[in-house]
Amino acid sequence: MGNFVVTAKNPAGPWSDPVRFPEVRGIDPSLYFDEIEGKAYIVYNSDAPDRKPLYSGHRTLRMYEFDPVALKVVGEEKMLVNGGVDISKKPVWIEGPHFIQRNGWYYLYAAEGGTSVNHSEVVLRSKSIWGPFVPYEHNPILTQRDLPEDRKDPVTSTGHAQLVEGPDGKTYSIFLAVRPYEGDYYNTGRETFLAPVEWRDDWPIINPDHKEVQYAHSFPFKEVKQKGALPQSGNFEYTLRFKKQLDPSFLFMRTVDSSSFSISPKQGLSMKLKPETVMDFGNPSFIGKRQQHLYSMAETAVQFQPNSSQEKAGLLIFQDERHFYFLCKSKSESGEVIQLYKSMAREKSMELLAEAPWNAPTAQAGLRISSAGNTYSFYFSGDMKNWTLLKGGLDAKFLSTKEAGGFIGCLYGMYATSSGEKSNNTAAFKYLKYRGDDPMYK
Repeated sequence: MGNFVVTAKNPAGPWSDPVRFPEVRGIDPSLYFDEIEGKAYIVYNSDAPDRKPLYSGHRTLRMYEFDPVALKVVGEEKMLVNGGVDISKKPVWIEGPHFIQRNGWYYLYAAEGGTSVNHSEVVLRSKSIWGPFVPYEHNPILTQRDLPEDRKDPVTSTGHAQLVEGPDGKTYSIFLAVRPYEGDYYNTGRETFLAPVEWRDDWPIINPDHKEVQYAHSFPFKEVKQKGALPQSGNFEYTLRFKKQLDPSFLFMRTVDSSSFSISPKQGLSMKLKPETVMDFGNPSFIGKRQQHLYSMAETAVQFQPNSSQEKAGLLIFQDERHFYFLCKSKSESGEVIQLYKSMAREKSMELLAEAPWNAPTAQAGLRISSAGNTYSFYFSGDMKNWTLLKGGLDAKFLSTKEAGGFIGCLYGMYATSSGEKSNNTAAFKYLKYRGDDPMYK
């Protein structure tokens, strides 16, 4: 569809239909409203001049004036930056541009270097929003690419920053980065970080007092907690019980099929066994919660009696349709079993890694998956007190961005499927417990 704008009188909606901008050819569009001049602009990443890149990753930053009332671009497109800070050094993927105005200067800042370990943030400035823009001589203003790879608790791939004003009137930056457990391997995806900004000679410097991104800062103002919101940073633990509605942190695959699940204080979360699987591109019976720590645990209790070997319900650690582990209760020729599957990376199928007979006197099975950096371990229980290791030390790199692709992290997911067959069966999940215990936060 390309780039578009939607509008609303209230952030809660209702929102308008998309208004397309076919002239804005590129990615990462950012709206800027110049309160001094009373005009608006769209700045974005686009093609190399004449669509003839001088090298792989050669991009430009371009801009249109924007009419926020008529919802259309105005005038001609202007190229603001060609290649990056210094095109003679063949900079790659100048992207994620934003403007900020301060002391008579227009600052244009953007990510450069690609979104992996060479990621960075650079800044240029001009007296006119149309340029010419002069780069800061000490760019980049944020990167971790020059630091030792074997440093303790590293944060890497920093970039895609935005500058904001804090409650104390000072400037801060929010930006993307990742926390690898080894090299460029991480399973928590790109995360949002925050660091203070210091202005030196009218240039912004992110994280000025440290070379390494910090896991904690002290600020002269208190956090304003949202009522009922789950913790999102540091180490935490909570148990989500299904009594009235799902917590907003839960995620679905594609469009929510509200007919596939129900919630009641007695049954908990009842999920229908749908023929769709998580290996398809349809709408499986799946509800997930992000893995937010390198060292984490997700646990649930599922009330389920399978009618065939095709019927399975349990707990996933899921990266995408070809990269996941599935711990479930099912049925074999010998009776009910607990099974562990691994997806096949190059085909739509699963490999059985381990199986144990289900000998408990109840249909309710406790299932637990734990992560420890580069490994996952899988447990089951008949009484939710005594846990049996089904298989431990499985390769977590299989689910990492580096091997699976993309920038997303893993989800712990409750999942019920009849594996291509029709079924009237359901699985009832009583709760989902999550615990994160990363050593860098202690």
